[in-house]
Amino acid sequence: MRRIRTNTKLSLGFVLTAVLLLTALLSTVWTPWPTGELDVLDKLQPPGEAHWLGTDSLGRDVASLLMAGARVSIEVGVIAVAIGLGLGTALGLLAAARGGWIDELLMRGADLGFAFPAILTALLFTAVFGPGIEIAIAAIGLHAVPTFARVTRASAREVWSRDYCLAARACGRGAWDITRRHVLPNVLPVLIVQGTIQFALAILAEAALSYLGLGTQAPQPSWGRMLAEAQTFLFSAPLLAVFPGLAVMLAVLGLNLLGDGLRDLVDPRLARVR
Repeated sequence: MRRIRTNTKLSLGFVLTAVLLLTALLSTVWTPWPTGELDVLDKLQPPGEAHWLGTDSLGRDVASLLMAGARVSIEVGVIAVAIGLGLGTALGLLAAARGGWIDELLMRGADLGFAFPAILTALLFTAVFGPGIEIAIAAIGLHAVPTFARVTRASAREVWSRDYCLAARACGRGAWDITRRHVLPNVLPVLIVQGTIQFALAILAEAALSYLGLGTQAPQPSWGRMLAEAQTFLFSAPLLAVFPGLAVMLAVLGLNLLGDGLRDLVDPRLARVR
Protein backbone atom coordinates (compact mmCIF):
# COMPACT_ATOMS: atom_id res chain seq x y z
CA MET A 1 0.00 0.00 0.00
CA ARG A 2 2.88 2.37 0.72
CA ARG A 3 4.30 1.73 -2.74
CA ILE A 4 0.89 2.44 -4.30
CA ARG A 5 0.49 5.72 -2.43
CA THR A 6 3.97 6.93 -3.38
CA ASN A 7 3.75 5.88 -7.05
CA THR A 8 2.96 9.15 -8.84
CA LYS A 9 2.69 7.58 -12.27
CA LEU A 10 0.22 4.99 -11.05
CA SER A 11 -1.93 7.56 -9.24
CA LEU A 12 -2.04 10.00 -12.16
CA GLY A 13 -2.64 7.22 -14.66
CA PHE A 14 -5.45 5.83 -12.53
CA VAL A 15 -7.14 9.25 -12.31
CA LEU A 16 -6.94 9.91 -16.06
CA THR A 17 -8.13 6.40 -16.90
CA ALA A 18 -10.98 6.65 -14.39
CA VAL A 19 -12.11 9.94 -15.96
CA LEU A 20 -12.07 8.27 -19.39
CA LEU A 21 -14.09 5.29 -18.19
CA LEU A 22 -16.59 7.42 -16.27
CA THR A 23 -17.07 9.70 -19.27
CA ALA A 24 -17.72 6.72 -21.53
CA LEU A 25 -20.12 5.23 -18.99
CA LEU A 26 -21.97 8.53 -18.55
CA SER A 27 -22.37 8.94 -22.30
CA THR A 28 -24.45 5.76 -22.44
CA VAL A 29 -27.23 7.43 -20.45
CA TRP A 30 -26.66 11.19 -20.85
CA THR A 31 -24.97 13.77 -23.06
CA PRO A 32 -25.54 17.55 -22.98
CA TRP A 33 -27.12 17.37 -26.45
CA PRO A 34 -28.13 14.45 -28.70
CA THR A 35 -25.08 13.52 -30.76
CA GLY A 36 -27.10 13.30 -33.96
CA GLU A 37 -28.89 16.63 -33.56
CA LEU A 38 -27.95 19.13 -36.29
CA ASP A 39 -28.34 22.90 -35.96
CA VAL A 40 -26.78 24.50 -39.01
CA LEU A 41 -27.77 27.98 -37.86
CA ASP A 42 -25.51 27.57 -34.80
CA LYS A 43 -22.56 25.93 -36.54
CA LEU A 44 -18.97 26.72 -35.56
CA GLN A 45 -20.04 28.43 -32.35
CA PRO A 46 -17.30 29.06 -29.73
CA PRO A 47 -17.60 27.55 -26.23
CA GLY A 48 -20.48 29.09 -24.32
CA GLU A 49 -23.24 28.49 -21.83
CA ALA A 50 -25.44 26.49 -24.19
CA HIS A 51 -22.62 24.50 -25.82
CA TRP A 52 -19.78 24.07 -23.34
CA LEU A 53 -17.15 23.31 -25.99
CA GLY A 54 -18.89 24.93 -28.96
CA THR A 55 -20.39 23.33 -32.07
CA ASP A 56 -18.88 21.78 -35.18
CA SER A 57 -19.48 22.54 -38.87
CA LEU A 58 -22.91 20.85 -38.74
CA GLY A 59 -24.02 22.48 -35.51
CA ARG A 60 -23.49 19.39 -33.37
CA ASP A 61 -22.43 19.83 -29.75
CA VAL A 62 -18.68 19.11 -29.46
CA ALA A 63 -18.86 18.07 -25.78
CA SER A 64 -21.51 15.46 -26.59
CA LEU A 65 -19.46 14.13 -29.51
CA LEU A 66 -16.38 13.84 -27.29
CA MET A 67 -18.31 11.92 -24.64
CA ALA A 68 -19.77 9.52 -27.19
CA GLY A 69 -16.36 9.18 -28.86
CA ALA A 70 -14.90 8.07 -25.53
CA ARG A 71 -17.39 5.22 -25.46
CA VAL A 72 -16.40 4.14 -28.97
CA SER A 73 -12.70 4.26 -28.06
CA ILE A 74 -13.29 2.12 -24.97
CA GLU A 75 -15.31 -0.44 -26.95
CA VAL A 76 -12.65 -0.71 -29.64
CA GLY A 77 -9.86 -0.94 -27.07
CA VAL A 78 -11.54 -3.62 -24.96
CA ILE A 79 -12.45 -5.89 -27.88
CA ALA A 80 -9.15 -5.43 -29.71
CA VAL A 81 -7.09 -6.10 -26.58
CA ALA A 82 -9.25 -9.13 -25.79
CA ILE A 83 -8.50 -10.54 -29.25
CA GLY A 84 -4.78 -9.90 -28.96
CA LEU A 85 -4.60 -11.12 -25.36
CA GLY A 86 -6.56 -14.31 -25.98
CA LEU A 87 -4.76 -15.44 -29.13
CA GLY A 88 -1.33 -14.08 -28.21
CA THR A 89 -1.29 -15.59 -24.72
CA ALA A 90 -2.32 -19.00 -26.03
CA LEU A 91 0.39 -18.95 -28.71
CA GLY A 92 3.05 -17.70 -26.29
CA LEU A 93 2.24 -20.38 -23.71
CA LEU A 94 2.29 -23.04 -26.44
CA ALA A 95 5.68 -21.88 -27.70
CA ALA A 96 7.18 -21.85 -24.20
CA ALA A 97 5.74 -25.23 -23.24
CA ARG A 98 6.64 -27.13 -26.40
CA GLY A 99 9.82 -25.43 -27.59
CA GLY A 100 11.66 -26.86 -30.58
CA TRP A 101 10.24 -26.39 -34.05
CA ILE A 102 6.83 -25.30 -32.68
CA ASP A 103 8.46 -22.44 -30.79
CA GLU A 104 10.51 -21.48 -33.83
CA LEU A 105 7.49 -21.59 -36.16
CA LEU A 106 5.29 -19.49 -33.89
CA MET A 107 7.96 -16.87 -33.24
CA ARG A 108 8.80 -16.51 -36.93
CA GLY A 109 5.08 -16.06 -37.52
CA ALA A 110 5.10 -13.32 -34.87
CA ASP A 111 8.03 -11.65 -36.65
CA LEU A 112 6.00 -11.73 -39.85
CA GLY A 113 3.07 -10.14 -38.03
CA PHE A 114 5.26 -7.25 -36.89
CA ALA A 115 5.92 -6.45 -40.56
CA PHE A 116 2.25 -5.50 -41.08
CA PRO A 117 1.18 -2.46 -39.02
CA ALA A 118 -2.44 -2.00 -37.99
CA ILE A 119 -3.10 0.63 -40.66
CA LEU A 120 -1.75 -1.60 -43.43
CA THR A 121 -3.82 -4.52 -42.13
CA ALA A 122 -6.89 -2.28 -42.02
CA LEU A 123 -6.27 -1.20 -45.61
CA LEU A 124 -6.13 -4.83 -46.66
CA PHE A 125 -9.31 -5.71 -44.77
CA THR A 126 -11.09 -2.61 -46.09
CA ALA A 127 -10.27 -3.56 -49.67
CA VAL A 128 -11.89 -6.95 -49.09
CA PHE A 129 -14.77 -6.23 -46.68
CA GLY A 130 -15.26 -2.45 -46.82
CA PRO A 131 -14.62 0.18 -44.11
CA GLY A 132 -16.22 0.01 -40.66
CA ILE A 133 -15.54 -0.16 -36.96
CA GLU A 134 -15.55 -3.97 -37.04
CA ILE A 135 -12.72 -3.92 -39.58
CA ALA A 136 -10.74 -1.53 -37.38
CA ILE A 137 -11.23 -3.76 -34.33
CA ALA A 138 -10.12 -6.86 -36.24
CA ALA A 139 -7.04 -5.11 -37.64
CA ILE A 140 -5.98 -3.66 -34.28
CA GLY A 141 -6.66 -6.93 -32.44
CA LEU A 142 -4.71 -9.08 -34.90
CA HIS A 143 -1.83 -6.61 -34.84
CA ALA A 144 -1.63 -7.02 -31.05
CA VAL A 145 -1.37 -10.83 -31.21
CA PRO A 146 2.39 -10.99 -31.97
CA THR A 147 3.16 -8.56 -29.14
CA PHE A 148 1.25 -10.60 -26.57
CA ALA A 149 2.74 -13.82 -27.94
CA ARG A 150 6.28 -12.48 -27.58
CA VAL A 151 5.72 -11.11 -24.07
CA THR A 152 3.99 -14.30 -22.91
CA ARG A 153 6.69 -16.56 -24.32
CA ALA A 154 9.53 -14.58 -22.73
CA SER A 155 7.84 -14.51 -19.31
CA ALA A 156 6.75 -18.15 -19.52
CA ARG A 157 10.23 -19.40 -20.42
CA GLU A 158 11.61 -17.61 -17.38
CA VAL A 159 8.97 -19.29 -15.18
CA TRP A 160 9.69 -22.70 -16.71
CA SER A 161 13.32 -22.42 -15.55
CA ARG A 162 12.36 -21.99 -11.88
CA ASP A 163 12.78 -24.73 -9.33
CA TYR A 164 9.09 -25.36 -8.65
CA CYS A 165 8.44 -26.03 -12.36
CA LEU A 166 11.41 -28.37 -12.52
CA ALA A 167 10.11 -30.12 -9.39
CA ALA A 168 6.65 -30.44 -10.93
CA ARG A 169 8.15 -32.02 -14.06
CA ALA A 170 10.19 -34.38 -11.90
CA CYS A 171 6.95 -35.45 -10.18
CA GLY A 172 5.49 -36.44 -13.54
CA ARG A 173 3.15 -33.52 -14.18
CA GLY A 174 2.41 -32.80 -17.83
CA ALA A 175 3.29 -29.63 -19.69
CA TRP A 176 -0.26 -28.34 -19.81
CA ASP A 177 -0.87 -29.05 -16.14
CA ILE A 178 2.27 -27.11 -15.21
CA THR A 179 1.26 -24.29 -17.56
CA ARG A 180 -2.18 -24.04 -15.98
CA ARG A 181 -1.07 -24.36 -12.36
CA HIS A 182 2.25 -22.51 -12.32
CA VAL A 183 3.14 -20.69 -15.52
CA LEU A 184 -0.06 -18.81 -16.36
CA PRO A 185 -0.63 -17.38 -12.84
CA ASN A 186 2.93 -16.07 -12.77
CA VAL A 187 2.76 -14.37 -16.18
CA LEU A 188 -0.63 -12.74 -15.57
CA PRO A 189 0.81 -9.59 -13.91
CA VAL A 190 3.02 -9.00 -16.95
CA LEU A 191 0.05 -9.53 -19.27
CA ILE A 192 -2.08 -7.08 -17.31
CA VAL A 193 0.60 -4.41 -17.66
CA GLN A 194 1.00 -5.15 -21.36
CA GLY A 195 -2.77 -5.04 -21.75
CA THR A 196 -2.98 -1.47 -20.46
CA ILE A 197 -0.23 -0.39 -22.86
CA GLN A 198 -1.94 -2.13 -25.80
CA PHE A 199 -5.20 -0.50 -24.74
CA ALA A 200 -3.58 2.91 -25.22
CA LEU A 201 -2.17 1.86 -28.59
CA ALA A 202 -5.60 0.57 -29.64
CA ILE A 203 -7.22 3.93 -28.87
CA LEU A 204 -4.49 5.71 -30.83
CA ALA A 205 -4.83 3.29 -33.75
CA GLU A 206 -8.61 3.64 -33.82
CA ALA A 207 -8.29 7.43 -33.97
CA ALA A 208 -5.77 7.14 -36.81
CA LEU A 209 -7.93 4.70 -38.77
CA SER A 210 -11.05 6.83 -38.30
CA TYR A 211 -9.08 9.89 -39.39
CA LEU A 212 -8.25 8.06 -42.63
CA GLY A 213 -11.86 6.97 -43.08
CA LEU A 214 -11.15 3.29 -42.37
CA GLY A 215 -12.59 3.07 -38.85
CA THR A 216 -15.76 4.39 -37.28
CA GLN A 217 -18.24 5.59 -39.89
CA ALA A 218 -20.79 8.41 -39.68
CA PRO A 219 -23.07 9.07 -37.88
CA GLN A 220 -21.28 7.26 -35.02
CA PRO A 221 -18.99 9.73 -33.18
CA SER A 222 -15.25 9.19 -33.17
CA TRP A 223 -12.32 11.30 -32.02
CA GLY A 224 -10.35 10.49 -35.17
CA ARG A 225 -13.18 11.48 -37.49
CA MET A 226 -13.69 14.69 -35.50
CA LEU A 227 -10.04 15.53 -36.21
CA ALA A 228 -10.51 14.76 -39.89
CA GLU A 229 -13.57 17.01 -40.11
CA ALA A 230 -11.84 19.80 -38.15
CA GLN A 231 -8.81 20.10 -40.43
CA THR A 232 -10.83 22.20 -42.89
CA PHE A 233 -11.46 24.80 -40.17
CA LEU A 234 -8.01 24.97 -38.55
CA PHE A 235 -7.78 28.74 -39.05
CA SER A 236 -11.43 29.73 -38.60
CA ALA A 237 -12.26 27.35 -35.69
CA PRO A 238 -9.03 25.78 -34.36
CA LEU A 239 -10.70 24.51 -31.17
CA LEU A 240 -12.51 21.87 -33.22
CA ALA A 241 -9.16 20.10 -33.62
CA VAL A 242 -7.82 20.96 -30.16
CA PHE A 243 -10.54 19.25 -28.13
CA PRO A 244 -10.47 15.77 -29.79
CA GLY A 245 -6.67 15.96 -29.97
CA LEU A 246 -6.52 16.61 -26.23
CA ALA A 247 -8.96 13.76 -25.60
CA VAL A 248 -6.76 11.29 -27.49
CA MET A 249 -3.59 12.62 -25.81
CA LEU A 250 -4.98 12.41 -22.26
CA ALA A 251 -6.50 8.95 -22.80
CA VAL A 252 -3.25 7.53 -24.18
CA LEU A 253 -1.16 9.32 -21.53
CA GLY A 254 -3.35 8.02 -18.70
CA LEU A 255 -3.21 4.42 -19.88
CA ASN A 256 0.56 4.56 -20.47
CA LEU A 257 1.15 6.01 -17.00
CA LEU A 258 -1.13 3.35 -15.52
CA GLY A 259 0.82 0.64 -17.34
CA ASP A 260 4.17 2.01 -16.18
CA GLY A 261 2.90 2.32 -12.61
CA LEU A 262 1.58 -1.24 -12.60
CA ARG A 263 4.87 -2.47 -13.99
CA ASP A 264 6.76 -0.79 -11.18
CA LEU A 265 4.29 -2.27 -8.70
CA VAL A 266 4.31 -5.89 -9.86
CA ASP A 267 8.07 -6.10 -10.52
CA PRO A 268 9.99 -5.71 -7.23
CA ARG A 269 13.24 -5.24 -9.17
CA LEU A 270 11.88 -1.94 -10.51
CA ALA A 271 10.66 -0.72 -7.12
CA ARG A 272 12.62 2.10 -5.59
CA VAL A 273 14.46 1.05 -2.47
CA ARG A 274 13.71 3.30 0.51
